[in-house]
Amino acid sequence: MDLEKSYDLTILVNDTERMVMEELGKRLDSAEEEGICTCQDCVVDMAALALNTLKPHYHASLLGTMYAHAVEESDFAKEVSKAVDASIAKVKANPAHM
Repeated sequence: MDLEKSYDLTILVNDTERMVMEELGKRLDSAEEEGICTCQDCVVDMAALALNTLKPHYHASLLGTMYAHAVEESDFAKEVSKAVDASIAKVKANPAHM
């Protein structure tokens, strides 16, 4: 069965992904000052590295959205920040575009 043809999966949201992208975006605003490369390859590598170290948090309902806002204010937000910091440091030391 082809799920994507049978069901609307756009309502399935990974809050971890959203939180990582928001945190990475904030950090990349000052990237030039910190010597961080912002090319496509490096940014995607940073996001992938951070996401691969964190537990996903999916929701598909209004109740899930409310839960997601609670997650943003929890210790998990600190974990996201640390994962983004670590991924930036790793890609900065080993850029993809060599």
